[in-house]
Amino acid sequence: MSRISAALIVAIVSSGALADDFVGQASVIDGDTLEVHGVRIRLWGIDAPESSQLCRGEDSLQYRCGTQAANELDAFIARRPVNCSPVSLDPYGRTVATCSVAGRDIGDWLVRGGLALDWRQYSKGRYHEGQREAERNGQGLWKGSYVEPWLYRACMRAGGKPSACSDDANAHP
Repeated sequence: MSRISAALIVAIVSSGALADDFVGQASVIDGDTLEVHGVRIRLWGIDAPESSQLCRGEDSLQYRCGTQAANELDAFIARRPVNCSPVSLDPYGRTVATCSVAGRDIGDWLVRGGLALDWRQYSKGRYHEGQREAERNGQGLWKGSYVEPWLYRACMRAGGKPSACSDDANAHP
């Protein structure tokens, strides 16, 4: 079998695996990752702070913004069925999907609440208006300062510590 044929078979099998929606009880792994029926699902188009990430509130004190995002997401889902429509697989093999609860897009809910950011390179701005609304209203992350989750992860990969990677002179706002 040629490499092209093998790659084509893998692509067909993978696309078939992505064709079906996941509906069921979700466990919250972190602010942008769920597990439904044993499948890890990364929410498409958004990025929430990491569990170990710290942000500063309006009082300038640090708080665990990643933990807060996960806890609020868990409360929002409230054991209701989650419906996820797969979009792709990420480099770690997780299913990337848009998910909803009672017809409400979870990514939109997280961004509008200031618990996650519109990750424009992936969302193509789908959540941009929700993020602008959260910023205008001082919701969640927008109450104080934060480092974008993708920059926090890069700092941690470079050997940084959560407290140092969470604070930055260029942090928002």
